[in-house]
Amino acid sequence: MKKTYVWTTLALLAAATAGGAYYFRSLPAPEAHAAEKAPAPEGGRRGPGGRNRDAGNRPVPVLAAATRLGDIDVSVNAIGTVTAFNTVTIRPRVDGQLQRIAFKDGQTVKSGEVLAEIDPRAYAASLEQASGQLKRDEALLANARLDLERYKGLLAKDSIARQQVDAQEAQVRQLEGTVQTDRALVDTARLNLSFTKVTAPVSGTLGLRQVDAGNMVRAADTGGLVILTQTQPISVLFSIPAANLPAVQAQVRAGKTLAVDAWDRDGRTRLAGGRLLSTDNLIDTSTGTVKLKAQFDNRDGALFPNQFVSARLRIDTRRDVVLVPSAAILKGAQGSFVYVVNEQDKTAHMRPVVTGTATTDTVAIESGLSAGEKIVVEGVDRLRDGAPVELSSPESRKGGPEGGPGGERRERKKPA
Repeated sequence: MKKTYVWTTLALLAAATAGGAYYFRSLPAPEAHAAEKAPAPEGGRRGPGGRNRDAGNRPVPVLAAATRLGDIDVSVNAIGTVTAFNTVTIRPRVDGQLQRIAFKDGQTVKSGEVLAEIDPRAYAASLEQASGQLKRDEALLANARLDLERYKGLLAKDSIARQQVDAQEAQVRQLEGTVQTDRALVDTARLNLSFTKVTAPVSGTLGLRQVDAGNMVRAADTGGLVILTQTQPISVLFSIPAANLPAVQAQVRAGKTLAVDAWDRDGRTRLAGGRLLSTDNLIDTSTGTVKLKAQFDNRDGALFPNQFVSARLRIDTRRDVVLVPSAAILKGAQGSFVYVVNEQDKTAHMRPVVTGTATTDTVAIESGLSAGEKIVVEGVDRLRDGAPVELSSPESRKGGPEGGPGGERRERKKPA
């Protein structure tokens, strides 16, 4: 009885073990189960169900623009400093009490305009004294000349000694020298009297006054009354690499006027336009640069002394070259390249190019492209060679962000 029970139990255990093994063998593997549930990668096929098999052939939406022929400036950018065309410290030229201040701080004045007045009474008296001395000596000279004429008449009649005539001639010459000295003293006194009115030597803008009315001022004072800066015209000093100097000199020797634009330090806003005025006569060996000076009319006062600006010197202009937006140029191990769109089969293909002169948003192409070809300017990060593309242009993006060949964008206006 016990043996029968044991064998029955063993048979049941064996059957249970065989059934469990068969069940687990029929379950799918964990990797296959996870792969079936996981989403298929972009461009790949998901599984036997056939869904997303053609995802890799979907066209990539891109923004394309046509290359064009145009002109591009060959420019050199540099940080420059605005300097006043003339800076003058207004000092009195005679000593005396400052009687009146005729200007306000920061006032714009013209050349010859009166800025201050010094007490003129002492200098007026000196002028009167010198004038009186001159009149007295002129009268003495006139009398001496009359005596000389009489002496010469008597000498002709042999009624006077020759020595007396010679003495009278010496007396006349002496008085002529005295009168000449007196005239110089009168001119000096008149000039000193005019110096009691302090005038502006050039047109410009005044700074803050250094002396108040009522103070004694002297010509030897170093501080002066006020500082005057000429800002119309105004100049900008900047340095360019010495390697660009031959091109600049060639244009100057050819008699061409090189244009210089002053931009803000961010290079976004053009402040003023001017011309190259002069070039320094030596190269700074420590930096390998040479200083240049440009002149600006500055009629609107956009440039201010000691202001930092970005100076852009236009050396030359290249005409009728192939131009593309900067956003279309990509860099790779083999150099620069672009994606050119084949309009027949709507695919994009990589093409190496040789770039030339570049500005903020435009690049000149030396070789590799011709005018009229369409290139991708937006969406290049999702492209591969030969990939299908869905073209769009700035004109077709109505109601959304607009862009052009230069890669510029404009925000969409929000509805009211």
